[in-house]
Amino acid sequence: MPQISLSRRLRRTPFSDGVQAAGVKAYTVYNHMLLPTVFESVQVDYRHLKDHVQVWDVSCERQVELRGPDAARLMQMLTPRDLRGMLPGQCFYVPIVDETGGMLNDPVAVKLSEDRWWVSIADSDLLLWVKGLANGYRLDVLVDEPDVSPLAVQGPKAEDLMARVFGDRVRDIRFFKFDMFQFEGRDLAVARSGYSKQGGFEIYVEGGDIGMPLWNALFAAGEDLQVRAGCPNLIERIEGGLLSYGNDMTDDNTPHECGLGKFCNTHTAIGCIGRDALLRVAKEGPVQQIRPIAIEGDAVPPCDGPWPVYANGKRVGQVTSSAWSPDFKTNVSIGMLRLSHWDAGTNVEVETPDGMRRATVQERFWI
Repeated sequence: MPQISLSRRLRRTPFSDGVQAAGVKAYTVYNHMLLPTVFESVQVDYRHLKDHVQVWDVSCERQVELRGPDAARLMQMLTPRDLRGMLPGQCFYVPIVDETGGMLNDPVAVKLSEDRWWVSIADSDLLLWVKGLANGYRLDVLVDEPDVSPLAVQGPKAEDLMARVFGDRVRDIRFFKFDMFQFEGRDLAVARSGYSKQGGFEIYVEGGDIGMPLWNALFAAGEDLQVRAGCPNLIERIEGGLLSYGNDMTDDNTPHECGLGKFCNTHTAIGCIGRDALLRVAKEGPVQQIRPIAIEGDAVPPCDGPWPVYANGKRVGQVTSSAWSPDFKTNVSIGMLRLSHWDAGTNVEVETPDGMRRATVQERFWI
Protein backbone atom coordinates (compact mmCIF):
# COMPACT_ATOMS: atom_id res chain seq x y z
CA MET A 1 0.00 0.00 0.00
CA PRO A 2 1.29 3.52 -0.76
CA GLN A 3 2.20 5.50 2.34
CA ILE A 4 1.90 9.18 3.23
CA SER A 5 5.26 10.89 3.59
CA LEU A 6 5.26 12.80 6.86
CA SER A 7 6.55 16.36 7.08
CA ARG A 8 6.04 19.50 9.14
CA ARG A 9 2.98 20.22 7.00
CA LEU A 10 1.31 17.24 8.69
CA ARG A 11 1.53 18.33 12.28
CA ARG A 12 1.91 15.99 15.21
CA THR A 13 -0.20 16.65 18.30
CA PRO A 14 0.51 16.91 22.03
CA PHE A 15 -0.83 13.34 22.33
CA SER A 16 0.99 11.71 19.39
CA ASP A 17 3.38 9.78 21.63
CA GLY A 18 0.46 8.25 23.50
CA VAL A 19 -1.42 7.44 20.30
CA GLN A 20 1.57 5.64 18.83
CA ALA A 21 2.25 3.73 22.04
CA ALA A 22 -1.39 2.60 22.03
CA GLY A 23 -0.87 0.87 18.68
CA VAL A 24 -2.64 3.12 16.19
CA LYS A 25 -2.98 1.32 12.84
CA ALA A 26 -4.20 4.09 10.54
CA TYR A 27 -4.45 7.84 10.26
CA THR A 28 -6.21 10.32 8.05
CA VAL A 29 -5.21 13.93 7.46
CA TYR A 30 -7.57 16.48 8.97
CA ASN A 31 -6.88 20.20 9.21
CA HIS A 32 -3.25 19.50 8.26
CA MET A 33 -2.88 17.18 11.28
CA LEU A 34 -2.82 13.44 11.85
CA LEU A 35 -6.15 12.02 13.05
CA PRO A 36 -6.22 8.35 14.13
CA THR A 37 -8.89 6.26 12.41
CA VAL A 38 -8.20 2.68 13.55
CA PHE A 39 -6.58 1.04 16.57
CA GLU A 40 -7.50 -2.67 16.67
CA SER A 41 -10.11 -2.68 13.89
CA VAL A 42 -13.10 -0.50 13.04
CA GLN A 43 -15.42 -3.25 14.30
CA VAL A 44 -13.54 -3.97 17.54
CA ASP A 45 -13.07 -0.25 18.24
CA TYR A 46 -16.84 0.20 17.68
CA ARG A 47 -17.78 -2.47 20.21
CA HIS A 48 -15.41 -1.11 22.83
CA LEU A 49 -16.68 2.47 22.36
CA LYS A 50 -20.26 1.34 22.96
CA ASP A 51 -19.39 -0.74 26.02
CA HIS A 52 -16.58 1.07 27.86
CA VAL A 53 -14.63 4.35 27.54
CA GLN A 54 -12.07 5.70 25.10
CA VAL A 55 -9.66 8.63 25.02
CA TRP A 56 -9.47 10.31 21.61
CA ASP A 57 -6.78 12.59 20.26
CA VAL A 58 -8.92 15.08 18.35
CA SER A 59 -6.36 17.89 18.29
CA CYS A 60 -7.26 18.22 14.62
CA GLU A 61 -10.40 20.06 15.76
CA ARG A 62 -8.43 23.27 15.55
CA GLN A 63 -9.75 26.39 17.23
CA VAL A 64 -10.33 29.69 15.48
CA GLU A 65 -10.19 32.27 18.24
CA LEU A 66 -12.09 35.56 18.00
CA ARG A 67 -11.00 38.06 20.61
CA GLY A 68 -11.89 41.74 20.93
CA PRO A 69 -14.80 44.20 21.04
CA ASP A 70 -16.22 42.99 17.68
CA ALA A 71 -15.86 39.27 18.39
CA ALA A 72 -19.61 38.69 18.84
CA ARG A 73 -20.43 40.69 15.71
CA LEU A 74 -17.98 38.63 13.65
CA MET A 75 -19.29 35.38 15.11
CA GLN A 76 -22.83 36.29 14.00
CA MET A 77 -21.57 37.19 10.52
CA LEU A 78 -20.37 33.60 10.14
CA THR A 79 -23.57 31.71 10.97
CA PRO A 80 -27.33 31.84 10.38
CA ARG A 81 -27.91 30.64 13.93
CA ASP A 82 -29.06 33.50 16.15
CA LEU A 83 -26.41 33.82 18.87
CA ARG A 84 -27.91 36.73 20.81
CA GLY A 85 -29.16 34.47 23.61
CA MET A 86 -25.93 32.51 23.95
CA LEU A 87 -24.25 32.90 27.32
CA PRO A 88 -20.62 32.42 28.37
CA GLY A 89 -20.21 28.77 29.33
CA GLN A 90 -22.35 27.50 26.44
CA CYS A 91 -21.42 25.59 23.30
CA PHE A 92 -23.55 25.93 20.15
CA TYR A 93 -23.45 23.81 17.01
CA VAL A 94 -23.22 26.48 14.31
CA PRO A 95 -23.42 25.98 10.54
CA ILE A 96 -20.93 28.36 8.90
CA VAL A 97 -21.97 29.63 5.45
CA ASP A 98 -20.57 31.77 2.67
CA GLU A 99 -22.34 34.56 0.79
CA THR A 100 -24.31 32.02 -1.29
CA GLY A 101 -25.53 30.11 1.77
CA GLY A 102 -23.15 27.21 1.06
CA MET A 103 -21.70 25.29 3.98
CA LEU A 104 -18.10 26.18 4.79
CA ASN A 105 -17.91 24.26 8.07
CA ASP A 106 -20.10 22.85 10.84
CA PRO A 107 -18.19 23.58 14.03
CA VAL A 108 -19.02 23.98 17.68
CA ALA A 109 -18.78 27.57 18.93
CA VAL A 110 -17.51 27.95 22.49
CA LYS A 111 -18.35 31.26 24.16
CA LEU A 112 -15.66 31.94 26.75
CA SER A 113 -16.77 35.54 27.38
CA GLU A 114 -18.58 38.33 25.55
CA ASP A 115 -15.40 39.26 23.69
CA ARG A 116 -13.71 35.87 23.37
CA TRP A 117 -14.89 32.86 21.37
CA TRP A 118 -13.43 29.60 20.13
CA VAL A 119 -14.75 27.99 16.96
CA SER A 120 -13.88 24.27 17.06
CA ILE A 121 -13.76 23.51 13.37
CA ALA A 122 -14.28 20.55 11.08
CA ASP A 123 -11.88 19.90 8.20
CA SER A 124 -11.50 23.12 6.22
CA ASP A 125 -9.31 26.22 6.24
CA LEU A 126 -11.95 28.31 7.97
CA LEU A 127 -9.32 30.48 9.67
CA LEU A 128 -8.56 32.19 6.35
CA TRP A 129 -12.25 32.97 5.68
CA VAL A 130 -12.68 34.45 9.16
CA LYS A 131 -9.51 36.53 8.85
CA GLY A 132 -10.72 37.82 5.48
CA LEU A 133 -14.06 38.96 6.90
CA ALA A 134 -12.43 40.59 9.92
CA ASN A 135 -10.02 42.56 7.76
CA GLY A 136 -12.46 43.29 4.96
CA TYR A 137 -14.99 44.78 7.37
CA ARG A 138 -12.24 46.40 9.48
CA LEU A 139 -13.52 44.85 12.66
CA ASP A 140 -11.84 45.42 16.01
CA VAL A 141 -11.06 41.76 16.60
CA LEU A 142 -8.03 39.47 16.66
CA VAL A 143 -8.46 36.23 14.72
CA ASP A 144 -5.90 33.51 15.32
CA GLU A 145 -5.34 29.80 15.99
CA PRO A 146 -4.50 29.37 19.69
CA ASP A 147 -2.42 26.56 21.19
CA VAL A 148 -5.52 24.53 22.08
CA SER A 149 -5.77 20.79 21.40
CA PRO A 150 -9.03 19.00 22.25
CA LEU A 151 -8.91 15.59 23.91
CA ALA A 152 -12.17 13.65 23.92
CA VAL A 153 -13.31 11.10 26.48
CA GLN A 154 -16.21 9.10 25.01
CA GLY A 155 -18.30 6.09 25.97
CA PRO A 156 -20.79 5.02 28.66
CA LYS A 157 -18.09 5.06 31.37
CA ALA A 158 -16.75 8.49 30.37
CA GLU A 159 -18.34 10.37 33.27
CA ASP A 160 -16.85 8.03 35.87
CA LEU A 161 -13.38 8.38 34.37
CA MET A 162 -13.60 12.16 34.15
CA ALA A 163 -14.77 12.41 37.77
CA ARG A 164 -11.70 10.50 38.92
CA VAL A 165 -9.37 12.99 37.23
CA PHE A 166 -11.30 16.28 37.60
CA GLY A 167 -13.59 15.62 40.59
CA ASP A 168 -17.31 14.95 40.91
CA ARG A 169 -18.20 18.51 39.87
CA VAL A 170 -17.64 17.39 36.28
CA ARG A 171 -20.86 15.36 36.56
CA ASP A 172 -22.83 18.61 36.84
CA ILE A 173 -21.89 19.81 33.34
CA ARG A 174 -24.97 19.71 31.15
CA PHE A 175 -24.99 18.75 27.46
CA PHE A 176 -23.29 21.38 25.28
CA LYS A 177 -22.21 23.36 28.33
CA PHE A 178 -18.70 23.72 29.66
CA ASP A 179 -16.95 24.73 32.86
CA MET A 180 -13.37 25.38 33.92
CA PHE A 181 -11.35 22.73 35.75
CA GLN A 182 -7.77 22.63 36.94
CA PHE A 183 -5.15 20.10 35.94
CA GLU A 184 -1.60 20.52 37.20
CA GLY A 185 -2.31 24.16 37.96
CA ARG A 186 -3.71 24.90 34.49
CA ASP A 187 -7.32 26.00 33.89
CA LEU A 188 -8.93 23.87 31.19
CA ALA A 189 -12.37 24.19 29.59
CA VAL A 190 -14.25 20.89 29.83
CA ALA A 191 -17.44 20.47 27.77
CA ARG A 192 -20.03 17.72 27.72
CA SER A 193 -19.86 17.09 23.99
CA GLY A 194 -18.10 14.92 21.42
CA TYR A 195 -18.30 13.27 18.02
CA SER A 196 -20.20 10.19 19.18
CA LYS A 197 -23.65 9.35 20.52
CA GLN A 198 -22.25 7.36 23.46
CA GLY A 199 -21.91 10.33 25.79
CA GLY A 200 -18.74 11.99 26.95
CA PHE A 201 -16.62 15.09 27.22
CA GLU A 202 -14.13 17.21 25.32
CA ILE A 203 -11.21 18.77 27.17
CA TYR A 204 -9.80 21.89 25.53
CA VAL A 205 -6.13 21.45 26.43
CA GLU A 206 -4.59 24.92 26.31
CA GLY A 207 -0.82 24.45 26.15
CA GLY A 208 0.67 21.37 24.50
CA ASP A 209 3.15 20.80 27.35
CA ILE A 210 0.49 19.18 29.56
CA GLY A 211 -0.88 16.96 26.79
CA MET A 212 0.88 13.74 27.73
CA PRO A 213 0.57 14.27 31.52
CA LEU A 214 -3.21 14.52 31.05
CA TRP A 215 -3.27 11.53 28.67
CA ASN A 216 -1.34 9.44 31.19
CA ALA A 217 -3.54 10.56 34.09
CA LEU A 218 -6.70 9.44 32.29
CA PHE A 219 -5.25 6.02 31.51
CA ALA A 220 -3.95 5.55 35.03
CA ALA A 221 -7.36 6.45 36.50
CA GLY A 222 -9.35 4.26 34.12
CA GLU A 223 -7.51 0.96 34.11
CA ASP A 224 -10.38 -0.89 35.81
CA LEU A 225 -12.86 0.82 33.45
CA GLN A 226 -11.12 -0.83 30.48
CA VAL A 227 -10.09 2.55 29.07
CA ARG A 228 -8.42 2.44 25.66
CA ALA A 229 -7.18 4.88 23.08
CA GLY A 230 -9.80 5.40 20.42
CA CYS A 231 -10.96 7.69 17.66
CA PRO A 232 -14.15 8.75 15.89
CA ASN A 233 -15.68 5.51 14.65
CA LEU A 234 -17.12 5.24 11.15
CA ILE A 235 -19.87 2.79 12.05
CA GLU A 236 -21.04 4.58 15.18
CA ARG A 237 -21.07 8.04 13.60
CA ILE A 238 -23.22 6.83 10.68
CA GLU A 239 -25.62 5.07 13.06
CA GLY A 240 -25.95 8.36 14.93
CA GLY A 241 -26.27 10.56 11.84
CA LEU A 242 -23.15 12.56 12.66
CA LEU A 243 -22.21 14.27 9.42
CA SER A 244 -18.67 14.58 8.11
CA TYR A 245 -17.87 17.87 6.40
CA GLY A 246 -16.15 17.18 3.08
CA ASN A 247 -17.76 13.75 2.87
CA ASP A 248 -21.48 14.17 3.47
CA MET A 249 -21.66 17.89 2.68
CA THR A 250 -19.59 20.57 0.99
CA ASP A 251 -19.87 24.25 0.14
CA ASP A 252 -22.26 23.21 -2.65
CA ASN A 253 -24.85 22.38 0.01
CA THR A 254 -26.93 24.67 2.21
CA PRO A 255 -27.67 23.89 5.87
CA HIS A 256 -31.26 23.07 4.89
CA GLU A 257 -30.06 20.40 2.47
CA CYS A 258 -27.93 18.93 5.27
CA GLY A 259 -30.85 18.65 7.67
CA LEU A 260 -29.50 21.54 9.73
CA GLY A 261 -32.39 23.93 9.20
CA LYS A 262 -33.22 23.76 12.92
CA PHE A 263 -29.90 25.51 13.59
CA CYS A 264 -30.77 28.38 11.26
CA ASN A 265 -32.68 31.39 12.59
CA THR A 266 -32.34 33.17 9.29
CA HIS A 267 -35.00 35.82 9.93
CA THR A 268 -33.42 36.99 13.18
CA ALA A 269 -29.70 36.26 12.57
CA ILE A 270 -29.10 39.82 11.41
CA GLY A 271 -25.62 40.26 10.02
CA CYS A 272 -25.03 36.72 8.73
CA ILE A 273 -23.11 36.91 5.44
CA GLY A 274 -25.33 34.32 3.73
CA ARG A 275 -28.63 35.52 5.19
CA ASP A 276 -30.25 36.78 1.98
CA ALA A 277 -29.43 33.59 0.10
CA LEU A 278 -30.73 31.41 2.93
CA LEU A 279 -33.95 33.41 3.20
CA ARG A 280 -34.67 32.42 -0.41
CA VAL A 281 -33.83 28.78 0.36
CA ALA A 282 -36.04 28.78 3.45
CA LYS A 283 -38.94 30.21 1.44
CA GLU A 284 -38.64 27.80 -1.48
CA GLY A 285 -37.48 24.75 0.47
CA PRO A 286 -34.61 22.43 -0.43
CA VAL A 287 -34.87 20.17 -3.47
CA GLN A 288 -32.52 17.59 -1.97
CA GLN A 289 -31.69 16.58 1.59
CA ILE A 290 -29.54 14.21 3.62
CA ARG A 291 -31.32 11.02 4.62
CA PRO A 292 -30.45 7.73 6.40
CA ILE A 293 -30.44 4.80 3.99
CA ALA A 294 -30.23 1.06 4.76
CA ILE A 295 -28.45 -0.91 2.04
CA GLU A 296 -29.37 -4.59 1.79
CA GLY A 297 -27.00 -7.54 1.55
CA ASP A 298 -23.60 -8.34 2.99
CA ALA A 299 -21.15 -5.73 4.20
CA VAL A 300 -20.37 -3.12 1.58
CA PRO A 301 -16.77 -2.08 0.87
CA PRO A 302 -15.46 1.28 2.16
CA CYS A 303 -17.20 4.26 0.55
CA ASP A 304 -14.29 6.14 -1.01
CA GLY A 305 -16.45 8.28 -3.26
CA PRO A 306 -20.13 9.08 -3.79
CA TRP A 307 -22.18 6.06 -4.84
CA PRO A 308 -25.01 6.94 -7.26
CA VAL A 309 -28.56 6.22 -6.10
CA TYR A 310 -31.20 5.30 -8.68
CA ALA A 311 -34.94 4.81 -8.86
CA ASN A 312 -36.57 3.37 -11.99
CA GLY A 313 -33.30 3.84 -13.84
CA LYS A 314 -32.96 7.55 -13.05
CA ARG A 315 -30.39 9.00 -10.70
CA VAL A 316 -32.02 10.48 -7.60
CA GLY A 317 -29.10 11.06 -5.28
CA GLN A 318 -25.89 9.65 -3.85
CA VAL A 319 -24.56 7.77 -0.81
CA THR A 320 -21.60 9.47 0.82
CA SER A 321 -20.88 7.30 3.91
CA SER A 322 -21.66 3.65 4.51
CA ALA A 323 -20.64 0.78 6.80
CA TRP A 324 -21.92 -2.56 8.06
CA SER A 325 -23.50 -2.20 11.50
CA PRO A 326 -23.02 -5.24 13.77
CA ASP A 327 -25.82 -4.03 16.07
CA PHE A 328 -28.44 -3.28 13.41
CA LYS A 329 -27.43 -6.05 10.96
CA THR A 330 -27.54 -3.84 7.91
CA ASN A 331 -25.38 -1.44 5.95
CA VAL A 332 -26.09 1.92 7.58
CA SER A 333 -25.59 4.83 5.22
CA ILE A 334 -25.85 8.58 4.81
CA GLY A 335 -27.06 9.88 1.47
CA MET A 336 -28.28 13.01 -0.28
CA LEU A 337 -31.62 12.37 -2.00
CA ARG A 338 -33.93 14.41 -4.17
CA LEU A 339 -37.26 15.61 -2.80
CA SER A 340 -39.14 13.05 -4.91
CA HIS A 341 -37.39 10.11 -3.22
CA TRP A 342 -36.48 11.16 0.33
CA ASP A 343 -39.61 9.93 2.13
CA ALA A 344 -39.12 7.11 4.63
CA GLY A 345 -39.91 3.72 3.12
CA THR A 346 -38.91 4.70 -0.41
CA ASN A 347 -37.10 1.89 -2.21
CA VAL A 348 -34.04 2.81 -4.25
CA GLU A 349 -30.93 1.16 -5.71
CA VAL A 350 -27.34 2.06 -4.82
CA GLU A 351 -24.48 1.48 -7.23
CA THR A 352 -21.69 0.14 -4.98
CA PRO A 353 -18.27 -1.13 -6.11
CA ASP A 354 -19.75 -4.64 -5.70
CA GLY A 355 -22.68 -3.86 -7.99
CA MET A 356 -26.23 -2.60 -7.58
CA ARG A 357 -27.83 -3.06 -4.16
CA ARG A 358 -31.42 -2.56 -3.09
CA ALA A 359 -31.86 0.01 -0.33
CA THR A 360 -34.58 1.71 1.69
CA VAL A 361 -34.83 5.27 3.00
CA GLN A 362 -35.21 5.27 6.79
CA GLU A 363 -37.46 7.35 9.04
CA ARG A 364 -34.54 8.36 11.30
CA PHE A 365 -30.94 7.50 12.03
CA TRP A 366 -30.35 4.40 14.07
CA ILE A 367 -29.15 5.91 17.37
